[in-house]
Amino acid sequence: MRLVLAVIGLVAGPCLANAQPSSGAEAVTVDDQAKDGGTDRDKDGHNDEDQDLLAFVREMKVGIGLDTYYEWNFNRPIGRVNLLRAYDVTSNSFSLNQASLILEHPVDVDAGRRFGGRLDLQYGQATETLQGSLANEPRPQAYRPIFQAYGTYVFPVADGLTVDFGKWASAIGYENNYTKDQINYSRSFWFDYLPFYHMGARVNFKMNDAVALNYWITNGTQQTEAFNNYKDQMFGAVVQPRKTVSWTINYYLGQEHPDVTAVQNPATTSPPTQPGLSVTPIDPAPDGRLHIFDTYLSWQVRPDTTVGIEADYVISRMWENDAPGRSAAPSKVSGGALYIRRQLTPTVAVAGRVEYLRDRDGLFSGTSQSLKEATLTYEYRLEKGLVFRGEWRGDFSNVPFFLTRTFGEVQNDQPTLTAGLIWWWGNKQGTW
Repeated sequence: MRLVLAVIGLVAGPCLANAQPSSGAEAVTVDDQAKDGGTDRDKDGHNDEDQDLLAFVREMKVGIGLDTYYEWNFNRPIGRVNLLRAYDVTSNSFSLNQASLILEHPVDVDAGRRFGGRLDLQYGQATETLQGSLANEPRPQAYRPIFQAYGTYVFPVADGLTVDFGKWASAIGYENNYTKDQINYSRSFWFDYLPFYHMGARVNFKMNDAVALNYWITNGTQQTEAFNNYKDQMFGAVVQPRKTVSWTINYYLGQEHPDVTAVQNPATTSPPTQPGLSVTPIDPAPDGRLHIFDTYLSWQVRPDTTVGIEADYVISRMWENDAPGRSAAPSKVSGGALYIRRQLTPTVAVAGRVEYLRDRDGLFSGTSQSLKEATLTYEYRLEKGLVFRGEWRGDFSNVPFFLTRTFGEVQNDQPTLTAGLIWWWGNKQGTW
């Protein structure tokens, strides 16, 4: 609020300073003000503190987003629930997917500013998917509106060594959070399965114009607070052999089994703790590892056509070694996705996506099955910052899985039709 009032004051100040004095009043000049205050002021009457604040406001990048939709599921499922959807989770309901606010003070090395920061706040249906649950967060409610919050520093090493610390969106997988930056309205199975966010440190080292290396050390996948003592790591590279091609390779090593169970409503706490920090130890705690092999490529074939491809292979074990009553047998998920988008006119675009996910041991869906999906999206840009998307999507399984209108009955497919409206405002340009 103080910042808002300060900006209003700074904007209104010159107007008030240039106003003519009323009859009988003596005009006060900027020089007189500077003398009275003992502080140097510019021609508009701003002192050094005012000028610093104005510069800060000018440097800030702000983005405000609103993502809404209506979806019809032809299965008419009980509870209007769309299974295995990350964001478009309800049918036959006018829905608020997410309302977002981004505040960013970016790094500007050329201006001598090597540090920056970013805060993303998010509300709506997507928050329930994206922002963790008791399955992976000891206290999800403490962090639920905070999608990203991190600080950045660029060390003067070669072409730049960038370090971020805090909570940030995962770069594993082709798709990301903000709908305006995607080619489809809905998200793929792979987006829903792969990590959404991490808490920790990440390092990006730009070797040259064509190759950048990435390293992360984190609490885990979807863990703002750690639920075990293991620290996950990611090793990756982004290769850009030409301006129209970008290839990302990621390997993620983690341990996603908790060593405690949070006591949500303890009668008493001894010793005293914050709510949610009372725990019951798990002994012995599973120690099996998670391995994610992820790669995706984006190719702008020509100015109006972009093609993307993604491939993933995931291995997860409950225990690291076999022992009586313990199995180190791996559970696996594998597959990939193909994307294409064509800009037909300055305001109209069409896009398609097909994908395959082999959930051999039910890690993603809880059922051993092979999942396929096809999506066709029509996009119409009504204004700069306002887009309509109409979308048909079909989900298919080799076993009966998707909900129907009859309790206890499931079927092999889930066809949906969606109308989405996406608004955004602010001076933050490009991909959010």
